[in-house]
Amino acid sequence: MTHKNPNLFARYGADTGFMTFVAVLMAFLYIPIWVLIAFSFNDSRSLTWPMTGFTFEWYRKLASNTDLLAAIGNSFYVATFATVLTLLVGVPAALVLHKFKFPGKSIFRRLILLPITLPGIVTGISMLNMFKLMGFPLSLETVIFGHATALLGVVVTQVYARLQRLPKSLEEAAFDLGATPWRSFVDITLPNIRSAIIGAGLLSFVLSFDEIPVTFFLTGRDNTLPMYIYSTMRRGVTPEINAVGTIIVLLSLILIIASVVATRERRK
Repeated sequence: MTHKNPNLFARYGADTGFMTFVAVLMAFLYIPIWVLIAFSFNDSRSLTWPMTGFTFEWYRKLASNTDLLAAIGNSFYVATFATVLTLLVGVPAALVLHKFKFPGKSIFRRLILLPITLPGIVTGISMLNMFKLMGFPLSLETVIFGHATALLGVVVTQVYARLQRLPKSLEEAAFDLGATPWRSFVDITLPNIRSAIIGAGLLSFVLSFDEIPVTFFLTGRDNTLPMYIYSTMRRGVTPEINAVGTIIVLLSLILIIASVVATRERRK
């Protein structure tokens, strides 16, 4: 038994080192978020430690900051409709790629990923030139189209990957039982890819909500929340920005928990 002790100690040391690295990495990622939340309740405008007291004043000022509230509303408007548009185009595109064979299919599937791999500044400039040539005035609607185009690959790749894992025998059995293609899609395909659609939609919403490069070139007079924060960074981070960040973190947690609960209920 003694000759195994060195191996056990080596394995224990490797596991301990790996877990320590993961803990340090997670702390590096999440401690700034907790600091942001803590300073949103600090009664001093200066971001210095230790905090001087506890207050809800910055949330009250946030509620009265019309420009900031308008930017938040614009961000939700853009992210919501960009996600809906991306799903309406991306899910059928993934189904076509899965079910049909046509010339250039592999090239088309890779071209869908191009907006994701390209820097946002390239996508923003190219779409700005397109809208200018077509005579479209810049607005939140142009931002929606820009975000939907940039995020189309996210939906297509996730839904297509789930369709590839779906056994073909399920649809064949449905057709043998007399089901129409639409009934087969509703009863067989959709329940099996629903979690992928939800995940792709949530990811698209978050990416659209935080997008800056594409928004910078396609927005008009209306600001989104990232653009508002970017414009106010010259004066430094204000406590109202910390309050907004805290609310966004809370909403993100609610969305994550809701998606997990919904997926778990469907599995049951």
